[in-house]
Amino acid sequence: MTNTQLTPNSRADLLDRLEQETFDVVVIGAGITGAGVARDAAGRGLSVALIEAEDFASGTSSRSSKLIHGGLRYLASGEVDLVRKTARERQAVHAMAPHLAEPCYMVVPARNLAGATKFRAGIGTYEKLGGIGDADRHQNWGTDEIVVNEPLLRADTYTRAVAYREYLTDDARLVLGVLRAAVADGAVVANRLPMVRAKELNGKLVGVVARCHETGREVIVGASVVVNAAGPWVDDVVCMELDVVAAGTEPSTRLHLSRGIHVVLERRRLPVNHLVICTAEDRRSVFVIPRGDSVYIGTTDTSYGGDRPLWPEIEPEDVRYLLAPMDRYFDIEPLTFDDVIATWAGVRPLVAQEGKAAKEISRKDEVVVGPGGMVSIAGGKLTGFRRMAEDVVEVVAKQLGRRLPDGPGTAAIPGGEPEEVADDALSVRLGRMYGSEAADVLALGPEPLIEGVPVVAGEVDWAIDVEAATSLEDVVYRRTRVAWYVAAHRDELACSMAARMAVKLGWTSQQTEIELAQVRARFADELSFKGDAP
Repeated sequence: MTNTQLTPNSRADLLDRLEQETFDVVVIGAGITGAGVARDAAGRGLSVALIEAEDFASGTSSRSSKLIHGGLRYLASGEVDLVRKTARERQAVHAMAPHLAEPCYMVVPARNLAGATKFRAGIGTYEKLGGIGDADRHQNWGTDEIVVNEPLLRADTYTRAVAYREYLTDDARLVLGVLRAAVADGAVVANRLPMVRAKELNGKLVGVVARCHETGREVIVGASVVVNAAGPWVDDVVCMELDVVAAGTEPSTRLHLSRGIHVVLERRRLPVNHLVICTAEDRRSVFVIPRGDSVYIGTTDTSYGGDRPLWPEIEPEDVRYLLAPMDRYFDIEPLTFDDVIATWAGVRPLVAQEGKAAKEISRKDEVVVGPGGMVSIAGGKLTGFRRMAEDVVEVVAKQLGRRLPDGPGTAAIPGGEPEEVADDALSVRLGRMYGSEAADVLALGPEPLIEGVPVVAGEVDWAIDVEAATSLEDVVYRRTRVAWYVAAHRDELACSMAARMAVKLGWTSQQTEIELAQVRARFADELSFKGDAP
């Protein structure tokens, strides 16, 4: 059986292998972009190493709106090519991971027939660009359909709606699956191994030096090409290249960091049936997205200049911005800070455009080759990660002077074999998270971690044994996603998970308490904006 485990036999063996082999390419960063590059490169026969400073998907790639979509709104700014490419990539991601690209209706309410007609024209163009088949064409709802399909929507105000197909994903689990596909093709991957400097020979990069968070050991990872897919930290990695080959030179690509915030409510407080697009006061679109017993609202799009890009601050004004439109669209009591049970924020690494605010900047990606041969990728969207990876690997092939075979394309990632899922809460949740591997997860421990909540003990074991989780935060936030998808029970679940991890990993009672305290501090930080409520 092909090995797809991210968990190494031992940390020392993993570091030895990274130091003893010379790779065709070393990828810096294990968000969705870096994971995609590693998968494509390994699938084309290159020897690949990937190193990540923190945990896999610990940054932007676990804090998105969790949508696989073409970016309908970019049509208005004339970015037809971007929309065409990303809209067509939706089907590609669905082919790779049907459990992580769940077809859903996105509902656009309209006040009258004229407004609905305008939306239909834009959506019709969008569907043509995306090559949408007849079965997935948009639907037009009148008042009767709205009352049946989305009864909470204020049908007296919004008398029409257009419902079109998009896809709901789990961004962090998509990263983990793509990384495991890379490992199946021979890639060597390591988290908690930050690059500390570049390795140069005769003016060309020949690898990187990294320092292990867990052991303090420094390793030299030799490679013919270095790919910089560090997301918000792309410029920092570029500066490491410039330090050794062109000191004093400014980076050719400058990032503009944009912060996106989401808030989570209990679904009973806003019980929508579909993904609904609302319009905020500044005319930006805000998504309302149901997920199990939770519903989340997002996102903001504001320039970020803080010093916490890994865990950006949640500002009270951003929460108010997201809550404000809800009672205008839905027949509910106005939402308050007390209704928010969790939040998340991520920083998008946009390619800077002079004079433009974050919400005006294109989501196009850009590939740049530095003076030492480093290939840096910046910008882009989650939906287009596969195509971006192919573009990067083509540049790598030129650097290597090699003609490469076709890559893995839309081949299924682990868990991506289509499978029927029962409709009980546990089966639905496990199917969405683990796909065709759900039965394997369940076999490790079918008992619920707390009574009445569809999260089982086997998920903790799977996170450790297969997906290289070593901390409680890894499991709560990025492997099982209970921090946001089961937010009403997350403290109880964290306690149960910590106890199981302690047994599996040999934690002392003191270490277990430290792990639990760190996660609870993270929970508290998410809701710290409530201290500023009027």
